[in-house]
Formats: sequence, structure tokens, C-alpha cells
Amino acid sequence: MATSISASLRAGVATGSAAAARALAAAWVREVPDDATLALHGDLGAGKTTWVQGLAEGLGIAGPVTSPTFTIYHLHRGTRLLAHLDAYRLDSAAQADALLLEEFLHSPWLLAVEWPERVAAWLPPDAWHLDFTVDAAGGHRVLLR
Repeated sequence: MATSISASLRAGVATGSAAAARALAAAWVREVPDDATLALHGDLGAGKTTWVQGLAEGLGIAGPVTSPTFTIYHLHRGTRLLAHLDAYRLDSAAQADALLLEEFLHSPWLLAVEWPERVAAWLPPDAWHLDFTVDAAGGHRVLLR
């Protein structure tokens, strides 16, 4: 019996390169329900935006996928709709409400949130949490909680 990518991610997966991380995310997004919220935790440079690029690739989204740090969010259309939110500049869940972002919490959207701890009270209780880390040698790791 084949192990699901989600099961592997729950054990933690080391990604040897940005390309490997994108490929893993592109394959994994097929296991993610249409209306999921993905909370991407990790320090600057840990691979959160790279992961979203892989999600976009797996969803058939053409064009560049960059961090929406200054615009707060980007919307992408492929085989599914992807909303990419960077909450770094938000101070509270109330600011997310004020931006009318709740639409992205439901189908047909897949929502990926960088810096989710900034808007933790706004996230749905069934959000999928992924932790991105960098070890002392510079290797990247992703863990699905």
C-alpha cells in the first residue's frame, strides 16, 4: 500500500532543494480538499513562498507566484482557485476581517496563509498547519501537524 504524501509530511520531510520542495507541494496539493486553509509557519527564508509556488504548479497556475508581503494577498486561477495571503503586516484577526478575506475560507478557494500566527483567531479550526524549518546545515524541512 502506497503511503500518502500527507502521511509522509506528518513524519516530516527534508527537501534537498527549492525545486524538490515545489515538486513535493505540487504533488501534495492533489490530496488537499478544495476548501482547505493552509497555515504556513516558519521563519523568513524557511520555504513558505516556495511551497506556495509548488501548490500553484500543482494547480496548473501559470505565471509567477511571489510573496504578497506588501499587497497582503494574491489570487491565482488554475484548475482550482488559490488565494495566497501574507499576514506579516497584519496586527490582528480583526484586520483580516476588515479586509473582507473571509470569502477565501470557503470553496472554491484553497487559501495558503504565510505568518498565520498574526491572524490565528481568524483561521478556521480545521486549518492544516505546516511547519517550515531550516537546520544548522541549511537544509529545509516541512512538517504537517
